[in-house]
Amino acid sequence: MAEVNDPALWRDALPWPGAETHKHNRGRLGVVSGGPLNTGAARLAARAGLRVGAGLVKVLCPPDAAPIVASALEAVMVEAFASPDGLETLAEAMDAVVIGPAAGLNEATVQNLAALARTGAVLVVDADALTIFKGRGVDLFASLDRDDVLTPHEGEFERVFPGLLAQGREAAAREAATRAGCHVVLKGAETVIAAPDGRSRVNGNGSPWLATAGSGDVLAGLIGGLVAQGMASFEAASVAVWIHGAAAEAFGPGLIAEDLPDLIPAVLRGLRP
Repeated sequence: MAEVNDPALWRDALPWPGAETHKHNRGRLGVVSGGPLNTGAARLAARAGLRVGAGLVKVLCPPDAAPIVASALEAVMVEAFASPDGLETLAEAMDAVVIGPAAGLNEATVQNLAALARTGAVLVVDADALTIFKGRGVDLFASLDRDDVLTPHEGEFERVFPGLLAQGREAAAREAATRAGCHVVLKGAETVIAAPDGRSRVNGNGSPWLATAGSGDVLAGLIGGLVAQGMASFEAASVAVWIHGAAAEAFGPGLIAEDLPDLIPAVLRGLRP
């Protein structure tokens, strides 16, 4: 039986900085961007990771996207890679990496994921990096470790785990986490967070205002930012999903994804002891 996701379960594990903290021990997050016409999703994820406390955040992008990304960011850094090996080199210094938001539905995304799997970074795999593995989930699972996190909506879930949703969302998410050997966040009105060891939580504070383009990219960045700070993946995903819902509900009508990162500090303030 799944737990109900609630701050009482994870509030004490939140990674608050101390007096001697500096940016490098607050965690380093990388976010992989798509090409020059597809940089917004990565920028949303990166900003969310920075807002939730990661000390150093970089967007890792193809060379032709770098001028566009750099002109749109300030505290988030930008580095360019020209090959999967180049991405691997850049990601070696990262504690966590988000890949998938507008990354591209092509074999380059497959190769980039494989390159990231050779690093020590925890991976948050979303969007295009899920869809590109439609019908070949086993290939995806081969690149994953148990700390990694998949963040599908139901459509993406069905592509990677065909037929599992017939079991119901909670059972499907648990089975998916077992098959993939990693954590699964099945997004929806009641998002299910499942761990490969059988634990699961159902989040009850989902907001209908999150039904807007880019909100999932923000969630991926939140998870990545918390994991980069050393939170266990199950707790990080639980915290991120709850913060995501609380931020959206606080804003209400008219919410767009660009609003979400700047709503995170107020939610964090309410969680601080």
